[in-house]
Amino acid sequence: MAQPKVILQLYPMLPAKDRAERERRRPLARDTELYHRVLHDWLDIVKAADALGVWGISTIEHHLHSEGYEVGPNPGVLNAWWAAHVKRARIGALGYVMAAQDPIRVAEETAILDHITKGRFFCGVARGYQSRWTNILGQFTESVAAVSSDLGGKDDVRNREIFEERMGMLLKCWTEDAVEVKGSYYQIPYPHGTGVKGYPAWRSARDAGAPGEIGADGSVRRISVVPKPYQKPYPPVFQAVSASADSIKFAARHGFRPVYFTKLEKMEEFSRLYVREANQAGLPFRHGERQVVCRWIHVAESEKEYNEKLRRYDLDIYQNFYVPFFPQFPSETAGLDWIQNIKDSGIFLGGTLERLTEDWVKTYARVPAEYITLIWHYAQCPKEEVIRELEVFMKKVLPHLEAPEPSDVTAGGVG
Repeated sequence: MAQPKVILQLYPMLPAKDRAERERRRPLARDTELYHRVLHDWLDIVKAADALGVWGISTIEHHLHSEGYEVGPNPGVLNAWWAAHVKRARIGALGYVMAAQDPIRVAEETAILDHITKGRFFCGVARGYQSRWTNILGQFTESVAAVSSDLGGKDDVRNREIFEERMGMLLKCWTEDAVEVKGSYYQIPYPHGTGVKGYPAWRSARDAGAPGEIGADGSVRRISVVPKPYQKPYPPVFQAVSASADSIKFAARHGFRPVYFTKLEKMEEFSRLYVREANQAGLPFRHGERQVVCRWIHVAESEKEYNEKLRRYDLDIYQNFYVPFFPQFPSETAGLDWIQNIKDSGIFLGGTLERLTEDWVKTYARVPAEYITLIWHYAQCPKEEVIRELEVFMKKVLPHLEAPEPSDVTAGGVG
């Protein structure tokens, strides 16, 4: 058995005293001085996490959050910046929303990041559940967000089809010298039937480019995406999941690492489905291997202090952002104990060190996940608090947990 690999995941929540102040200062995310401070203080957390021995440090791709929630529009830029400041930790994102991304650009950007970090890069991908921006940025293929309330519906199916097609493209771009695609939503070349005609330097591409790029008539018939990744065959791939069994099956068949934004019961169910599906695909994964449990945590001296941390750091985004998106959280607010509801959500763990350790040990008795993703609502939660609580987890909680040794399998990228 091995110790779980910890990933610190942050996507700044610009701080406000309470919801009323957030409304008074709207749109908070366009406060230049505030974002500038939060961005640069974030680097202090990255450096501290690296020194504490985390496996990875990541952020998110979310756009247009003018309220100041989850401000994370360009993970690649942040990863490149952090790469100059970390010595051991891997960097990445959880992750690129492929339904709203051009897969060629993702392949190029992530390959460069893999080289910048000398192989300490991991690539996270997601389907995209926020229509506010996924529908807009994905309009070139009429892609729309996949929402929990529409599983199996027309929009959900279309989003899945686009996601899976582009993931296949991403793998081809990383691994093949000359790529051709005739998909339902993307063609290489375009138009596929004729190829790209009239390319002036076709002779040079034919004679010095990748074999097959240029057809007999001088048209562009394939493309070669450069550079190729530093890692072989490509960086580790993580896939954000929440409610869809089809997402688990897709991740399992490809060896992608599912990141569970779910309660433990659902994670246990899906983790066993993952093993069955992977084994059927010839991948000898064991229970817990390549699984990623995602939790928001706090360490407190008492239950009262834990309640206060939840109120100050988490209540605003939970009540006004998470609850509207996810049907597993309540929508009726009359008489609701919101702090208790956060605790009952299954995605927050906290309290005293003893309570936090006990909860994690119970989690690992059911799903011994190879990876742990920890999230704080920085900078609503100050950087000093994030660093202190991360240190407590790494030094006093993590030693109590055991995960399976990873199999020597290259599917889904290297270990």
